[in-house]
Amino acid sequence: MAALAVLVTVFANTSAFAQEAAAGAAAAAPKQIDMVPIYKSVAFYTMLFLLLCLFIAIVGKAIRVYELTREAQDKPDSINWNTVNGVIFVLFLIAGLFGVYFEYTVHGHMLLPDAASEHGKKIDSMFNITLILTTIVFIGTHIALFLFSFFYRNTGKRKAYYYPHNNALERIWTIVPALVLTVLVLMGFLTWRSIFYKIEDPNNKPLSIEITSQQFQWTLRYPGADGIVGLKNYKLITGTNGLGMDFKDKNNLDDQNADEMVIPVNKPVRLIITSKDVVHSVYMPHFRVQLNSVPGMTSYFEFTPTITSEEMKTKVNDPAFQYLLYCSKICGSGHYNMKKVIRVVSQAEYEAWVLKQPKFINNDLRKEFNLPLVPDAAAPAAAPADSTATPAKDSSAVAMNKPALKK
Repeated sequence: MAALAVLVTVFANTSAFAQEAAAGAAAAAPKQIDMVPIYKSVAFYTMLFLLLCLFIAIVGKAIRVYELTREAQDKPDSINWNTVNGVIFVLFLIAGLFGVYFEYTVHGHMLLPDAASEHGKKIDSMFNITLILTTIVFIGTHIALFLFSFFYRNTGKRKAYYYPHNNALERIWTIVPALVLTVLVLMGFLTWRSIFYKIEDPNNKPLSIEITSQQFQWTLRYPGADGIVGLKNYKLITGTNGLGMDFKDKNNLDDQNADEMVIPVNKPVRLIITSKDVVHSVYMPHFRVQLNSVPGMTSYFEFTPTITSEEMKTKVNDPAFQYLLYCSKICGSGHYNMKKVIRVVSQAEYEAWVLKQPKFINNDLRKEFNLPLVPDAAAPAAAPADSTATPAKDSSAVAMNKPALKK
């Protein structure tokens, strides 16, 4: 109590000094400074909490003094604390049930956005079944717990019955949860197996896209006309070769860079996930994709988008809607801003877009790997006479759908 009184005194003195200082500054300064209202400060609510604790302590002490006085006068107890505790249990039960209702009706739609991938529907179905079952068990057990505390409170007129064991009850609450959990585990196993172990359709091969994470950005690499993402090695990373691509591998010669991820609807997309520095995590909530990006390890995730960006704008009634790629692993001070825009478009739109994307390789990289140089786009010189060379432009230009270089 003394410590609380000291805190109240210090807070009051500090507030008084602050007000005097603010008044002096306002008189001296030519322009007034907007002060934050006291009810918006942390100190205000801290003091309210301490005052509430003080009030409860005072009321408790007063009740205790009252009870000791009646006890000294050989009078019966005026307050039946067993009944009080039982009523409090019921009130907490009502408040808790209202809290469950509030979470479902208000925060329920904030759990996950609408699924926009084939496997996303399976994930949502599994999630909803688990949530419904656990909610039923949660509500049932808490109703029993709190109501038992009320109905079987001590009244002084009955004696508790000692009930040490019941084989039937033991079987019920062992076998039933075991069966339910077995079903849930099998559902999860089959769902994840269908996601990670797919049989490739030769008529609908997945589009490979490499995602490289680093503090605090994503680098996207498309495979080019050959459909194959080339090899890379961290030992080859330089100022001009930020990914460490090995341009001796001809599959790298047509690989393309992109500022946003554009993917065709209803076509499988195979993500190749790597990291340059620390652990990040590829998170695409609408596509139900989340996988860690670990240095020194290549991870893969395949999914099929089912709703285009324009269709989702109409569905959620938001003209500014965008699919986004986030990092869901706290990776440093710039973690909050580590994201990329994802656009889901038709196949024709994707094909038109990918033709405009620049290649990674430029003349600086060609020199580094002893490859034939290509004249700058602005130069009037003709292309090299070697018919086996692939015409290419600088990193800011575009060159697509040409034969790969031959040694």
